[in-house]
Amino acid sequence: MHTLKLLFALTFSAFLVLSSCKKKEPFIPNPQEIITTVTYTLVPDGGGTSVELIFVDLDGEEGGNAPTITGGTLSANQTYTGSLVLLNESVTPTEDVTEEIQEEDEDHQFFFQSTINDLSVAYTDQDSENNPIGLATTLTTGAEGSGTLTLILKHEPEKLEDGVAGGDPTNAGGETELQIVFPIDVQ
Repeated sequence: MHTLKLLFALTFSAFLVLSSCKKKEPFIPNPQEIITTVTYTLVPDGGGTSVELIFVDLDGEEGGNAPTITGGTLSANQTYTGSLVLLNESVTPTEDVTEEIQEEDEDHQFFFQSTINDLSVAYTDQDSENNPIGLATTLTTGAEGSGTLTLILKHEPEKLEDGVAGGDPTNAGGETELQIVFPIDVQ
């Protein structure tokens, strides 16, 4: 009889312990943003015609269609205020990915690399830890020339590594979410 009571008490205790445990929710990492459209708008200081560099890839990297990339012609010896807008047009309504990047600013940084010697891009925005993001920039041209401007978006870059805050992606690490090469003419 005593053994039966002990067995009952152990079984009941085990039931209470197991039923009081909450089921853990599985860890789901933040999914990478889907970016189908990028517009880099450059507004010349002092007025003039804006230039839009545009990338559209509605079926994504795995799709059969090549992206459409529209470059631009910039004026020589000019400073432009640059702003980026990123969209996911594969869903309805269109998702503004720019807002996600602003909300997760510490986890993102854009890099700008040009094959034109007299073209440079400087950051004018910062994340919550005073590191660059790149959604807002200043682009400056010098002498006439032709080449490319490569835009790179890194997810979870090492923003404190050597050169990263200055726009060099060499030591940034992280994952490249986007890399676009825009043809540029400076006249």
